[in-house]
Amino acid sequence: MGRQAIVSDAGEFLGGGGEIMRWILGALVMSLLAGNLAVDHARANDPEIPAITQSMQQFVADKEIAGAVTLVVGPDSVKHASVVGMADVAKETPLQRDTLFWIASMTKPITGACVLMMQDEDKLSVDDPIAKHLPAMKGLKLADGTPANITIRHLMTHTSGMSELPRESAYTEPTLEAAAERYAELPVMFEPGSEWRYSQTGINTAARIVEVVSGMTFDRFVEERICQPLGMTDTTFYLSPEQHQRLTKTYRVVDRDGNKPKHLEEATIGVLSGGTAMNRNRFPAANGGLFSTADDYAKFSQMLLRGGRVGDRQLLSQSAVEQMRTVCTGDLKTGFTPGNGWAIGCCVIREPQGVTKALTPGTFGHGGAHGTQVWIDPEKEVAMILMVQRANFPNADASKVRQAFGEALMQAL
Repeated sequence: MGRQAIVSDAGEFLGGGGEIMRWILGALVMSLLAGNLAVDHARANDPEIPAITQSMQQFVADKEIAGAVTLVVGPDSVKHASVVGMADVAKETPLQRDTLFWIASMTKPITGACVLMMQDEDKLSVDDPIAKHLPAMKGLKLADGTPANITIRHLMTHTSGMSELPRESAYTEPTLEAAAERYAELPVMFEPGSEWRYSQTGINTAARIVEVVSGMTFDRFVEERICQPLGMTDTTFYLSPEQHQRLTKTYRVVDRDGNKPKHLEEATIGVLSGGTAMNRNRFPAANGGLFSTADDYAKFSQMLLRGGRVGDRQLLSQSAVEQMRTVCTGDLKTGFTPGNGWAIGCCVIREPQGVTKALTPGTFGHGGAHGTQVWIDPEKEVAMILMVQRANFPNADASKVRQAFGEALMQAL
């Protein structure tokens, strides 16, 4: 809709308040449009590291991925941005900077921040036993009948021992409360704190505790306490129709199909249980249910690079940020790649090797099942965000796409 049409419609709605009202409305609209143009202009002038773009283009050409959005930011600046490939291969629809992706387990650092916000407000401690906030969890036991003394820290570092629900029914409950009731009936696999085993139920249980102590549903908490202060307008568990139009397709790689060579075919998103990303009749999966854009997630990452600060507001305390980047799993073997430890909601690189060999010790972040990744490097003061959507990486955490991104960035720096 053009400026004149907006002004005309607004004038009629307000009862034809004369030329002064139309002038005010016109100035307001032009200001808003100028703001949008300023954003577009800034994006057009964002720097690019050619080696990153070229590596992503090669993965697209090799049919390893359909496309990629790569973004590197400092605390208050953009260091690199590029977009390559397709959002819809069949329709030849190119990816855009504002294309939405299912970020899967990149949701977990946001969940960690939510838990720590409640700790900042003295509504919980990460060392609280979970039964303090969820009485139904008092019945959790080990195989020998011993009570399982699980803390919130155990939940957020995958050391709780909590079991998983069957894959086909893991995301069918309408609320986190209902999901947590099912979790309370599952056996505990090992003494909490004695092992590391990735636990989706543990992260969702922590989110349920956030609901209880805050009095808000988890999706509302994320929206009001994280997204709104940071201006993350495209980060949500439930897409609007307009956002759904900008959601990229998900693909899996098929090496050979009869006489057909290596190609990409559409795949599904497990947390949707066969529904669409707009369906609200499912609980907000704190373990991996968010959709977002590269620029939105960069805002969250920049907040952490600034020690929890947003403008003149301390959104998250500096001590809370430290807990998101400080290993608290001791010498336990953790993660899907070697050399890592675990902090609250985040993986931390202790000894760079393999896929992380080019990165700095102390870098922290999280990947997603379909290949997305954020790494935040406090020493070099950069965050790198990778948005891709491939369902069947042999090991998404060890993908060559992530490794190439990190190596190209570090060589450039």
